[in-house]
Amino acid sequence: MAEVTRRRTGEFLRELFSILMAAPEGLRASDALQALTGRFTLTPYEADHYESGARRFEKIVRFATVDCVKAGWLVKDKGIWTVTEVGRKAHVSMGDPEVFYRRACKLYAEWRAAQPDAESTNVAVSTMADPLDQDNTAKAVSITFEEAEEHAWAEISQYLRAMNPYDFQDLVADLLRAMSYHVSWVSPPGKDGGLDVLAWPDALGTRLPRIKVQVKRQLQAVNVDGLRSFMALLGDEDVGLFVCTGGFTKDAETEARTQEKRRVTLIGLDKLFDLWVAHYDQLTDQARRRLPLRPIQFLSPAG
Repeated sequence: MAEVTRRRTGEFLRELFSILMAAPEGLRASDALQALTGRFTLTPYEADHYESGARRFEKIVRFATVDCVKAGWLVKDKGIWTVTEVGRKAHVSMGDPEVFYRRACKLYAEWRAAQPDAESTNVAVSTMADPLDQDNTAKAVSITFEEAEEHAWAEISQYLRAMNPYDFQDLVADLLRAMSYHVSWVSPPGKDGGLDVLAWPDALGTRLPRIKVQVKRQLQAVNVDGLRSFMALLGDEDVGLFVCTGGFTKDAETEARTQEKRRVTLIGLDKLFDLWVAHYDQLTDQARRRLPLRPIQFLSPAG
């Protein structure tokens, strides 16, 4: 029977970490796996596909990354994989692929042993005939969940990035209302002078701070100059919200974080979506139609 050894899996993992460490902001799982594929000559066994259409190589790697996540070496969020500082140190200190993967497995086993269902834990052996043929229920559930999350987020982010700019502006205003702010003005089509939404903590606009919002639906990240242009519109008692689907450069994030006179919060696509989900029950029916969501129940991955 064909086997996937610890050493071979460790080789996949160490190369995956090299790819991810070259992208400090992280990479989409699909992009990382595609890049990883190009760095190996797969055996016929590894290149084979399951009945579901999934390639065995990708499942082998995904299963192994579960160990790395529980080891604290890897973070997965909305389909983006990022190596942690602990993961970087592990990659440097353990150059042998088999040692590297064995350590991740050991840390995973320690984590599993601490779970309420520890008695059912099956510690992986030194070789794996097939990751999906083992009693790896916890890992299988985790992989199913993460693949579903990746697919869902890819569709949601594409939908938001393709939204009409003025509809996107209205979506932000609807979110503020759901968060109990009182929106007094939303910019109509045309020149807006850099402001798209004005809101207050109370309905009469008598309580500070006044909230000034700029909304940009664009692919590129806002740089520090773009942020400074917005901050120039803020008064001493204003709070600025800058929403951009393309995110913000590191310099812009640093500028916002270190401000002493101007209070400004940066909201990228991820944070906007998280806020939309958190306040979904408070949205009006009309607002929900701008970004309608339907929850699907999964068996939750342990931990």
